[in-house]
This record gives sequence, structure tokens and C-alpha cells, in this order.
Amino acid sequence: MCASTLILGGAKSGKTALALDLAHKATGADRLVYIATAQAHDDEMRQRIRHHQGERGPRWSTLEEPLDLTGALAQADGPRAVLLVDCLTLWLSNLMTQAGLEAGAVRARGQELCLALPGLKARVILVANEVGLGIVPDNALARAFRDCAGQLNQALAKVCHNVILVAAGLPLALKGALPS
Repeated sequence: MCASTLILGGAKSGKTALALDLAHKATGADRLVYIATAQAHDDEMRQRIRHHQGERGPRWSTLEEPLDLTGALAQADGPRAVLLVDCLTLWLSNLMTQAGLEAGAVRARGQELCLALPGLKARVILVANEVGLGIVPDNALARAFRDCAGQLNQALAKVCHNVILVAAGLPLALKGALPS
């Protein structure tokens, strides 16, 4: 059974750093897999991706999957693996913009993810932005995105063993305990 952790927080709050730290400290793990949902469509994003690759180091293998996250998790699964998904927010953006899915179809993909997690053998660490703390967006697509992100975070929080909120680099356990 999968031991899963959802890490939420704002942009540049320290979510990924915490996720990497938890993965490196995972007892008995002999395989670290970074499942990247970002795509490099411009120079600034290519620089961000290179920076993240440098943070991970050589122990990590990377699986790039912008759309089929459930399939990527199944492909990388294994009993002594740690799978780090970074990030769910970009995955949702890809589903809504690149794949052109409507909110209902996006929610269905989130449900598929929630249903798949308990069947995995690996430890899974999921990183997502908490986007609902700001102002109400001024357009329908942005509001639909915000709503889908909030609904996905809520659904995952129900099925994950641990849920951690990160603000200013400080983790706060919302569900379960902070791993030591």
C-alpha cells in the first residue's frame, strides 16, 4: 500500500525543497523518481527546469509526463521507490489548456489519481500550489482553474496519509505528522 504525502503551499514557499528532503530521508528507498509535469515552452521555464534538475542531483531519474499522471505513477511504481510529483498545479493547467479538458473532465482525471494512489507500492510525494488564498480571478478560465485546483487538493487530502502546508519554508502538518 502506498504511503502518500501531499505538500501544499504558495509559489516559492519551499514545497519542492521539503519534498526532496522527505524523499532523500525515506527509509529503505533505493529508487528516487521525479515525475515532472512542467514543459519548457520558453527560456525562463527552461532555466527553472535546469535549476530543479540541479537541486535533485544524480540519484534521481526523471519521468516527464504533462498529461497522463496516473499512467506515469503506474509506470514508475515499485516497492522500494519514492515517486515525487512536481507539480499537480501545472498538471491541471496542462489538462485545461493543452488537452482542452473542461472542468468536469479535469475532476474525473483527479478522481482517477485519487483512486490509483492506494494501489501503488511506492511512497508518493505530491506537490501542489494552494491557489485559493488570493483574490477571485477576473476571468472564467482562471476561476475554473482555481476551482479545479481546490477540488483536487481537497480530494487528495482525503486519501493521502500526510498533508503538509508550507509557508515561508516552514512546514505545518495538516493531517498526519511531519516526517522526522
